Amino acid sequence: MTSYKFLNITYRKICAEAKLLIATYNDTISNVDVEVNLQNYREAVDAYKEWEKSLVCLAQYYDKIFQNYSEEDRDAKGSEIQLRMIHYFGKSLQYGSNYVYQSMPRLLSIWFDYGTRLLDVTISSIKDERKNTLLKMTKLIDSFLERLPAFAFLTAFSQLVSRICHPQREVYMELKSIIIKLLQQYPQQSLWMIISVIKSSYTFRSKRCADILCDPRLKTNTMVRLVKDFTSLAEKLIELCNKEIPTDVNSTKVSSLLRSLPRLLQKDDFSEIMMPTQKFRKLILPNPDFKSSQHNPFPNHYVHIVGIEDEVTILQSLQRPRKITLKGSDGKGYIYMLKPKDDLRKDFRLMEFNDIVNHLLAREPEARQRRLNIRLYSVAPLNEECGLIEWVPDLVGLRPILITLYKQRGSAMKAKELKEACCHIRDPLEKKRDVFTKKLLPRHPPVLGEWFRKTFPDAQSWLTARTAYIRTTAVMSMAGYILGLGDRHGENILLDATCGDSVHVDFNCLFNKGEAFDWPERVPFRLTHNMVSAMGPLGVEGIFRKSCACTLRVLRSNANTLMSIVTPFVYDPLVSWPRNMPPLQSVHNSEKTNEQAVDHIKNIELRLQGKVKTRNRTVVCPLSVEGQTNYLINEAISVDNLCQMYIGWGPYL
Repeated sequence: MTSYKFLNITYRKICAEAKLLIATYNDTISNVDVEVNLQNYREAVDAYKEWEKSLVCLAQYYDKIFQNYSEEDRDAKGSEIQLRMIHYFGKSLQYGSNYVYQSMPRLLSIWFDYGTRLLDVTISSIKDERKNTLLKMTKLIDSFLERLPAFAFLTAFSQLVSRICHPQREVYMELKSIIIKLLQQYPQQSLWMIISVIKSSYTFRSKRCADILCDPRLKTNTMVRLVKDFTSLAEKLIELCNKEIPTDVNSTKVSSLLRSLPRLLQKDDFSEIMMPTQKFRKLILPNPDFKSSQHNPFPNHYVHIVGIEDEVTILQSLQRPRKITLKGSDGKGYIYMLKPKDDLRKDFRLMEFNDIVNHLLAREPEARQRRLNIRLYSVAPLNEECGLIEWVPDLVGLRPILITLYKQRGSAMKAKELKEACCHIRDPLEKKRDVFTKKLLPRHPPVLGEWFRKTFPDAQSWLTARTAYIRTTAVMSMAGYILGLGDRHGENILLDATCGDSVHVDFNCLFNKGEAFDWPERVPFRLTHNMVSAMGPLGVEGIFRKSCACTLRVLRSNANTLMSIVTPFVYDPLVSWPRNMPPLQSVHNSEKTNEQAVDHIKNIELRLQGKVKTRNRTVVCPLSVEGQTNYLINEAISVDNLCQMYIGWGPYL
């Protein structure tokens, strides 16, 4: 009987796979009309109802139909199709989590956006009809909250928190229930992600957060004390972060700046608060062979904070961040950088994006074989203006490495010489090219290879480190290009002195913001002559080009997943609100989409389709993966592009 049941399931799954193959093929080549292909997708679902992939594909096909509707059709026929999308996306999550990063963000976006658009409807009969649809959507979400494992919603926690000011009461009440469930099941990880909203300077946002935390469902003694201590710790860290320190002081003491912080951590009844490291915050999805309901997404038992070391080092960058060491319950010290006057929410969301890119790369055999990945670290925003960044040991800035080597050679240019050699932005291209090739480059020959030879003296470690440098540089170059990451100057790219990995920091310049600088950025990523030379005699050929193409292929083949993650991020009111927005800005306005966000989404979609913009801003025909890779590398190493970059970016280094 058991073997018969197994054979029956296998047969149904094979039939479903065949039907889904027909549906996706017809969809790709537009071989049949919409209704016929919709029936193909439905047949794949009916053949084997417990298959995650077929349900996701059906939901995505409905989504594709919806996106092709005109504005009038979206209003007239959109409600029913959006209900179906939520139903199938949610149902797919009952049978697996392979597509959780496609299903969950899109499911929530449909629900949130439908509720927001309802506010613009003025005709009462239409408003009542859509209100009824919104209630059905909310009821569906509530049923999934009961049936799905909590970690499925945790994958979209940032998106949930970003919509905490949602203007529809029904949506907010359900959103509140979701966040409360996550706080109950994963209190440590959830509180670190919501802390920036607890301490928000926007009144309505912090009020909504307080309303959630004061809910009777969270009124257990342990949770009340944990929230109180978490809030107190955040307040003290913000205070320490913003303390005025004289410009000539390079180190100081916590006891002299804020004596109440060590006292707080030394209290006998102070709660166990997890050390916010990447290791303890990383969410692990279940193995497909095990049931999701039994899965623990955080298998690493966390270390909690028991104190803070007295020594504080003041770093010499513009914001003068503070380097502190938190004492862990395991007896070790964990180093963090407290960064003032900087909104770290974009950095946090980009770390989430990079984590998903790593997840996609790990699923692809070629990328896994090449060990392609992005180095991650923990970012914990405390409010809109300061936060905590995990200190990765043994990292050295690219610029300091090069400047040190040039000084040893005696060829380093002084600031005055650089200023004299610097062209004006309105100077002709010929002059900029001449200055770059005849004055700057001769004084700055490629020396980064020397650092690798000195840091990794034996042949095996040198080869391993150089290969790691090439691969991590390639992956971050492609991922950064897709998101329009700029400001990649020598202090924002670090090298790991233990393994050669390239590590990027400071992700505030996203979505091609660099193109709007006084000196517009012209290169898709940093690939100066030093970086190329350090890759060995082949330069950008061989490992680098292959790694770039492999990464880009993975990103383009998972375009739906990436757009599901990026779209809520771009529209995120928490990220896109301007700094100078008054605290009592209306909730409705905060939920409105803006034209700039639409442009950002369009640009990302074009890149994922292989389309590139030429200098006159026209979009060329889609390029192959290899063609797009070649175009980007040529743009990055182009002398004409580099000579027009801002001198502070260091195109000559």
